[in-house]
Amino acid sequence: MAKYKVTVHTHNIATATTMNNVFIKLVGENGESKRTWLTSLKGGFYQGTASREFDVVCPSSLGTLVLIELDKQPLPLFPQDAWFPSKVVVTTPEGDTCQFPIYRWIMDKEVHLFREGTAKRLCDETNHLARYSREKEMKTRTELYCWDTYKEGFPGSMKADNPLDLPSEIQFSFTKATQFLFTAATGITELKLKGYSDSKKSWKNIDEISKVFCCNRTVISDYAQEHWKEDEFFGYQYLNGCNPMLIRRCSELPANFPVTGDMVKPSLRGSSSLLKELQSGNIFLLDYKNLDGLKANVINRKKQYMAAPLVLLYRTPDDKLVPIAIQLKQKPAKDNPIFLPTDSEYDWLLAKIFVRSADFQEHQLNVHLLRTHLLAEVFAVALLRNMPMVHPLYKLLIPHTRYTLQINLLARAFLIADEGVFTQFAASGGEGMIEILRRSVASLTYSSLCMPEDITARGLESVPNNYYRDDGLKLWDIIHRFVEGVIGFYYKSDSEVREDQELQNWIKDIFDHGFLAQECTGIPQSLSTVPEVVKFVTMVIFTCSGQHSAVNSGQYDYGGWMPNTPISLQQPPPTTKGQSTESTMLETFPDVGTTAQGMSTMWLLSKQSSDFLALGQYPEEHFNEMPPCRMIQKFQTELKVFSETVKARNSGLPVPYTYMDPALVENSVAI
Repeated sequence: MAKYKVTVHTHNIATATTMNNVFIKLVGENGESKRTWLTSLKGGFYQGTASREFDVVCPSSLGTLVLIELDKQPLPLFPQDAWFPSKVVVTTPEGDTCQFPIYRWIMDKEVHLFREGTAKRLCDETNHLARYSREKEMKTRTELYCWDTYKEGFPGSMKADNPLDLPSEIQFSFTKATQFLFTAATGITELKLKGYSDSKKSWKNIDEISKVFCCNRTVISDYAQEHWKEDEFFGYQYLNGCNPMLIRRCSELPANFPVTGDMVKPSLRGSSSLLKELQSGNIFLLDYKNLDGLKANVINRKKQYMAAPLVLLYRTPDDKLVPIAIQLKQKPAKDNPIFLPTDSEYDWLLAKIFVRSADFQEHQLNVHLLRTHLLAEVFAVALLRNMPMVHPLYKLLIPHTRYTLQINLLARAFLIADEGVFTQFAASGGEGMIEILRRSVASLTYSSLCMPEDITARGLESVPNNYYRDDGLKLWDIIHRFVEGVIGFYYKSDSEVREDQELQNWIKDIFDHGFLAQECTGIPQSLSTVPEVVKFVTMVIFTCSGQHSAVNSGQYDYGGWMPNTPISLQQPPPTTKGQSTESTMLETFPDVGTTAQGMSTMWLLSKQSSDFLALGQYPEEHFNEMPPCRMIQKFQTELKVFSETVKARNSGLPVPYTYMDPALVENSVAI
């Protein structure tokens, strides 16, 4: 007789326990065991625990174990419950240990098949049972995970009408769902109690705004409140704020931005000239052409306004970045003056306010929603449709898809839907929002998603005090080394990449549905070499973790104090100089209710959940082989050392840059 020792582990998440009867069958290359009842002396399989060892006895050895069949049946008079096992560990009569990763909800009486956890590509499968199991899994996946089109011209998304339509294993945990709803409710409730969120009044003075702002504050939001009028803080935000993706070095002025040397000479230090500073690489450009000609929103029956500015920034001899010229519309004209720091206080301040409001629209829709959330969803759906659990790429990438499909479903329902907060209260809500996203999709490129290439293309290699660049490049390198090790372990040659049909299906799905089959994006339609796979997978992980953190986590820090980043504006861009006053500025700001709605939404979107998983933390053990497990440990060590370096640097900065600190970067787009 051959005796197998079986231990069942239940995951440590809320409501994972089952009180149902659990049955198992072991399937090997030489046969299978009888379906065996795993009787629990404690009456169930409890959250966060391992069961006792069970014996499964067979007449003879089953040979190499291929899979297990697992099912659970309710006790008489008891309901069917939901169980979340993490893995089953089997010790064979020969003394070998086999792990079967599960990590999914079992909520029915059906028999579920789970493969032994050694990573295998399709070409590695020699056993007919293994191939059958793989085919069955993928058939189920393609039925569960279907592509949908939210709007024409948008990347593909997961087909589901509400969170309950999503497969149970990708839904929020009980903890995440409860906290998310609580945070959403309390944010606006706090403001409702103060009578702000429904008010259509304009602001009377800055002190009145401070009363709303005092509800929720951070160290950086306090700094923004104190310094929002200053040119140095304005410039700093384009390197290290929520949107570090727009700024680029300018060696030649755009034809539609006729700034002259005389205009900016007072802003240039010493005896320098605009031409000299352009040639020296000290001039930078912000161009909001993405917003040109868009129809602005109507909020509370009042027309709103947004600009499509052009901004010149100057790197001073003491390494500060300051604005030196602002044009609020794309086409030069008499009624489109170029505003300068030498203009009156409120002419200059109002011009900067229009730029910051334009940046809110560009950041939220292009930099944040499209380039992290929507792309992360594309990567996740393509993975779930094309990669079985046993594939090495599934094991590597599945932690970086956690909660993404549900958070995006909620974003479509509550932020950008017809009655969504963004649609109702942002200047670009409605028609403008759809057009910005379409334009952004049309200009999306692979190279712009790869941080080293993007930094070089924008000429930012040597700009001082650029912590987004410094931390991001370091994080990219750490992720790249990790991915290189794991991919190199499973793919020994370029031919193995080309022959992996599941890998090729995955990248083709991304090209077709995420990038709308547009070759001009530079996204590969197939992968031919090991380095190509390493680069693309690095980009996927970086986008879902570090990049999302960089453009998401600081939303309330820089937008909580509304004058620094207005969600909308109620007056048109000024067409002449010398007319603006403090009253003009206050009348231009969004009304009280719009401000409150924007603040509460940014608070919610910046709030970390208690079941947050930092980059590199993998509580689900998908890899069985020792080499990738050791690579994960090395990855975690490198991230920890880098985190300590970031914290040490930040201790000496007036405005700490924390958004790429690995300890604060989430593994996935989960908020």
